Amino acid sequence: MIRNLLLLLSIGLAAGQASAADLLSVYRDAAGYDAQFAAARASLDAGREKLPQARAGLLPNLGVGANTTWNKTSVTTLTTPPMSGDINYNSNGWTATLTQPLFRWQNWAAYQQGKLSVVLAEAQFRSAEQDLIVRVAQAYFDVLLAQETLATARAQQRAIAEQLESAKRNFEVGTATITDTHEAQARFDLAVATEIAARNDLMVKNEVLRVLTGKGPETLKALRTGTQINSPQPDEIDPWAASAEAGNPAVAQAQAAFEIAGEEVSKQRAGHYPSIDLVATSGRSGAGYAMTAGAGMDTRVNTVGVQLSLPVFAGGAIASRDREAVALRQKAQADLENARRQAALGARQAYLGVTSGLSQVKAYEAALASSQAALDSNKLGYEVGVRINIDVLNAQGQLYDTQQKLAKARFDTLMAQLKLKAAAGSLAEDDLQAINALLE
Repeated sequence: MIRNLLLLLSIGLAAGQASAADLLSVYRDAAGYDAQFAAARASLDAGREKLPQARAGLLPNLGVGANTTWNKTSVTTLTTPPMSGDINYNSNGWTATLTQPLFRWQNWAAYQQGKLSVVLAEAQFRSAEQDLIVRVAQAYFDVLLAQETLATARAQQRAIAEQLESAKRNFEVGTATITDTHEAQARFDLAVATEIAARNDLMVKNEVLRVLTGKGPETLKALRTGTQINSPQPDEIDPWAASAEAGNPAVAQAQAAFEIAGEEVSKQRAGHYPSIDLVATSGRSGAGYAMTAGAGMDTRVNTVGVQLSLPVFAGGAIASRDREAVALRQKAQADLENARRQAALGARQAYLGVTSGLSQVKAYEAALASSQAALDSNKLGYEVGVRINIDVLNAQGQLYDTQQKLAKARFDTLMAQLKLKAAAGSLAEDDLQAINALLE
């Protein structure tokens, strides 16, 4: 019977672990639910329409018009005696006009801007993709850290409760003072408050994750015990900074904006250039009566020609818009340079965050082992009377504090790795898959 119960319990635990969500599944849920990412996707679709809109300026335009009019004309002659009468008739017609631009430099510049606008929209969407990965990973790790904090608070509360009971027993038998009991009680009350705060923080972090994925709190896979985090490759700061200057999405956006500003200068200067169009028309007009013919008429007209338009003077508006476009191009160039510098700075900061995090993880791992040894020694010393209750409580607090700091250092290091990839413009779902392999 006991064997069967253990078997059922193990199956239930395995099923619970199998149903736990991992980082990759949470990201895919967020990709389909997050409103901010959905807005970025719609913005990309809208941005891609800039190209066919701009291309339309180079293609022929065809327009058709038609009309019909009922005419009632009263005629009075100047003869003696005067004669009068009414002429009632219908006039109608239609016209088709085809215009093919032959030389409109502003339309060509607009077409180039349309292509660059697509590049800009794709760079913006790429930035949104990377931002989603970072936001999901941050929310995921925040939940895990909140869970670790709550588990640590509860473990510390249990340990202090045991120490409190021990202090009470020792006081009853006369081997300890009431001070030990008061100290343990004070630590226990503080641990209860800490546990309440940790539980509330976990609820908040779960809510943040729910906003991203649309799903309520669920079991998340945690990092495996003793997980080793690898150094970034290449393990040098300058290549990462160079990659950020070239591949960061913000730099790509600034580059596209600069080139668009350059085409805007060309488009505004085209206001001084002539425009040449090929124009072809075909039409028909008919009238039930014409004064010149004294009867109905039907006329058909077909024309083909070239039209030249040359601007002469527009009150200085064209020259002013030209100067404005030049100034905006200079601004776009400065923005591009700033984007490169900020991308390199972000890459350097993220790289230092990774290397510093790796060092902190190693230091906290060593500190954890030392804290555990110190706690064991203080417990033994308390039992034999060479340590007091406060020594054990302090050692317990140091151990649990180190555990929490170690967990946070690991999560911060993993986030720094993602931010480093994002700064270089190479962050993708594969990077989440690599972290996912570190989970239970």
